[in-house]
Amino acid sequence: MTPRRDRHGRGLRAPLIPYDAPGYASRRERFDDMVADAADRLAPRWSRHWGRLEFGAEDVPPSEPSPWEDGVPIGRVFPAHAGQPARIVLYRRPIEARSDPQDREQLVRDVIAEQVARMLGRTPEEIDPGYEA
Repeated sequence: MTPRRDRHGRGLRAPLIPYDAPGYASRRERFDDMVADAADRLAPRWSRHWGRLEFGAEDVPPSEPSPWEDGVPIGRVFPAHAGQPARIVLYRRPIEARSDPQDREQLVRDVIAEQVARMLGRTPEEIDPGYEA
């Protein structure tokens, strides 16, 4: 029996959207790319100060907000622990809910600047001169 996608012996179907078109990537993949781009933008200047640090993205926060957090967090810093590097995690769904698509990249950059600033004991404006409060 032939696979369902190879009906009538005509071969596999072509993708609806070309692989290099912006619509081919999922929202999650586009968000991951935004986080990576924002982190890469800061790395040349700050990577020697932050040491071992990982950047990540998750869909939603895994738990209720901490008492010092107002509402649903859009990013968190997890300190290094038991040989694991420190992590900065941004939460895609809360960021999407709080921003327009055209402003989302700037919000991601700002959240990363805020989290790096919190970790290094500096101001976000020092970390990223393009920071918009």
